[in-house]
Amino acid sequence: MRNTLVLNASYEPLSTVPLRRAVVLVLQDKAVVEQAHPLRVVRGSGVQVPVPRVIRLTRYVRVPFRQQAPWSRRGVLARDQHRCAYCGRRATTVDHVVPRSRGGADSWLNTVAACPEDNQRKADRTPEQAGMRLLRRPFEPTPEATLMLALGLRAGELGELAAWLPAGA
Repeated sequence: MRNTLVLNASYEPLSTVPLRRAVVLVLQDKAVVEQAHPLRVVRGSGVQVPVPRVIRLTRYVRVPFRQQAPWSRRGVLARDQHRCAYCGRRATTVDHVVPRSRGGADSWLNTVAACPEDNQRKADRTPEQAGMRLLRRPFEPTPEATLMLALGLRAGELGELAAWLPAGA
C-alpha cells in the first residue's frame, strides 16, 4: 500500500495521502496515527514515527456531501487497473472515447485507460471509426470504490483496513 488513509475527527474516511504527507500531519499534531505498519518506522533527527496506514485528523473538517467521485486521470488509470481498454496491455495514458475535439468531456463515462500505441492509433476518432473495439465499457465508480482504488486495494484485499472503511466499500 503506497498511500495512507485519512479519517476525519469523526472517524469517517476522507481521502488518501502519500506517506510523506501523513508523517508531516502527525509531526505537526494535525493528525494522530490510528493504525501503523507493525515493522516499519520513519526516523529523523531526534524523532521516530511509526509508518502510518491510517491517520485521524485532530480537528473536524466539514466536507460537502458527494454523491459521485470527482474525475481525474489518475482515477481513470486506477479504475481500469492500468490496463489498456483496447488491447489489455499496460496503460499509461487516458483516451477519450468521444474525442475532446468532437465535444467529448473529461468524464468517467467518456474516458478509458489506454497504452500509448493504441491511444495514438485511435487519434482523433471514435473507436468505431478507428476500427477498434473496447474490451470493457467505462463506468462511474462510487466514492467508496474510488477511495479503495486510491489505496491500491481490490475488493478482497481490505484486511486490517476494513474497520475504517464504509460497509459498502
